[in-house]
Amino acid sequence: MLQLPDSWTWDFWIADTGDAYHLFFLFASKALHDPERRHGRASIGHAVSKDLINWDRLPDVLVRGDEPSFDDVATWTGSTVRGDDGLWYLFYTGNSSRPAPGTQRIGVAVSEDLITFTKVDSVVVEAHPSWYEKSADSLWFDEAWRDPWVFRDAAGEGWHMLITARANHGETLERGVVGHAVSSDLLNWTVLPPITEPGGGFGQLEVPQVEVVDGRHVLIFSCLTDQIAERRRDEAGTGGVWAVIGDGPLGPFDIEQARLIVDHSRYAGRIVRDRSGEWQFLAFRNHEGGAFVGELADPVPFVPLLAAAYGSPAAQSGSVTHGGSVAG
Repeated sequence: MLQLPDSWTWDFWIADTGDAYHLFFLFASKALHDPERRHGRASIGHAVSKDLINWDRLPDVLVRGDEPSFDDVATWTGSTVRGDDGLWYLFYTGNSSRPAPGTQRIGVAVSEDLITFTKVDSVVVEAHPSWYEKSADSLWFDEAWRDPWVFRDAAGEGWHMLITARANHGETLERGVVGHAVSSDLLNWTVLPPITEPGGGFGQLEVPQVEVVDGRHVLIFSCLTDQIAERRRDEAGTGGVWAVIGDGPLGPFDIEQARLIVDHSRYAGRIVRDRSGEWQFLAFRNHEGGAFVGELADPVPFVPLLAAAYGSPAAQSGSVTHGGSVAG
């Protein structure tokens, strides 16, 4: 568990060097008093672990930029990969009040040692209005374009970025999609249509991640109770962390078939292999007993959570099921 006495922590991601797990996490001071204010004060912290349980804090990684930079309000969630040049690339969300409050864009910082990162000011990936909702036509409370999840193309011929986004059409609580961009060098990105369709019953699909688990391509994402369609609330009873199985790393993923795997007591779930090769599920402690907690919970095995929702690898159909509670 990662618990900071004077700060809340929430969304996070992990870079595995093979020797250690590097945790990058959002944090904000509890001196704000109201945890809902944390989003506008978020910075990116850093910790390291050998076992995904015991964490040693390292120097902080990033803070917001000066006006009028794309991240002049706060730095939000991302992912970290190692490029072919040996550098580490930390992609992150920049929140800005320009051109409208809540505008989100994606940038990158690079590092030689996974400790000191330098922002690359020329790299900013923005939502394309051909497919994605922009602030000018938004039905949402912000311009959703965040949480980049970057991974290498299966053929080794470039990189993919999956993004929390919203389609530019559909009902308010049906517009959530997983955005998509591609690059050959991690610096120059082309925005493409989303890999999922709107209409799955989600206002947004936060912190998306795709991995191969037991031979199945699994997309996990998070969505809160008040951001899912009424039919989803009627079926699942709560928001939380969701999973859906697809045919490949880019799907297709039928979001209508997404199943709740963990209720809203945990959020921003990630999966990572431990040193035995087993998939572990990590998430931050969200609302418990009606109060926000804001700390990273200990890992729990992921495969049982997936099996409870989807059954065995052969059983991939059926209606949405209730997710379980996770201790830790």
